[in-house]
Amino acid sequence: MTRLVFDHLINWITAAASEHSHDLVAHVEERTGASHRAVLSALKRLVDAGWLARSGTGRRPVFAPGSLRQVARSYTLYGLQEDLPWQRDFAPHFALPKHVERMVQHGFTELVNNAADHSGGSSVTVSLRQTPTHVQLLVSDDGCGVFDKICTAFQLEDSQHAMLELSKGRLTSAPDAHTGRGLFFSSQLADVFDIHANNTAYQRRAWESSGWKKGRALPRQGSSIYMAIALNTTRTLDGVMAAWSIAGDGIAFDQTRVQLRLLAGEGQALDSRAAARRVGSRLTTFKRAEIDFDGVTDVGHGFTDELFRVFARAHPQIELVAVNATPRIAALVQSARAG
Repeated sequence: MTRLVFDHLINWITAAASEHSHDLVAHVEERTGASHRAVLSALKRLVDAGWLARSGTGRRPVFAPGSLRQVARSYTLYGLQEDLPWQRDFAPHFALPKHVERMVQHGFTELVNNAADHSGGSSVTVSLRQTPTHVQLLVSDDGCGVFDKICTAFQLEDSQHAMLELSKGRLTSAPDAHTGRGLFFSSQLADVFDIHANNTAYQRRAWESSGWKKGRALPRQGSSIYMAIALNTTRTLDGVMAAWSIAGDGIAFDQTRVQLRLLAGEGQALDSRAAARRVGSRLTTFKRAEIDFDGVTDVGHGFTDELFRVFARAHPQIELVAVNATPRIAALVQSARAG
């Protein structure tokens, strides 16, 4: 069995083992056209690799999904209802801790819905893999690309500004139908989260305090979103939503954090009022915003004055909180607040 065939088999053998536990050999023979001997050899290799579990007797084997599981399916986006692929094609074939399954279901349905409603593409491919330690979800569409979509919808100049807006949350190009929670909360649920779109990539690692940063892009058209969650995580969907709610009940999404490194770049100064206005964009949809200076070594008087005096006085209902500021930046912020 060649490497190519093995890689193809693991995309559907998990579901096949669930649905054909007592006649898997015959099912694989029919599906692939391979000989009985070749199928037996392939299934043995899959058992040895952990993709299948085998019980029963030599003459009457019983197969089941192993510790490694994967389902990969492609769908036409037109008219796609994102809950049906999850319920029918994916959820029955995985054995996840309940709180992890709930987070994966949320990410799955939100990301597939985003592809259907916003990508402008024709198809989406979804792959879900379970290992002994993690569950990994990849959703890829052939649409216009998430950063290009945001730039067009909000008249932004480039993907860096699009990522800044995306990182705030509550960003949607269809406000009548969406609240802008899906991609944001999916990223917060994951230990690893990557966004690839039209030769641009950003990544977030839950264990890194720096938050979003640039990644190495995949050379493809459309969007590919990858998320991985550790099976032993203590994170829960309710807990993540509560963290972005001032009341702590997870009902309202009324606080956010603005990562200034997404605007300035690592080690660069923020010096202009225009940059401050980009930071303040859409903050009126929140009640509290942390302005995160992590990675920013210097700012100008114009920037702090525009954000912490002009914007703050125009919108007194919003609490602006400067975090991770150097002593000099903190002093400039305090000076701007004092007017």
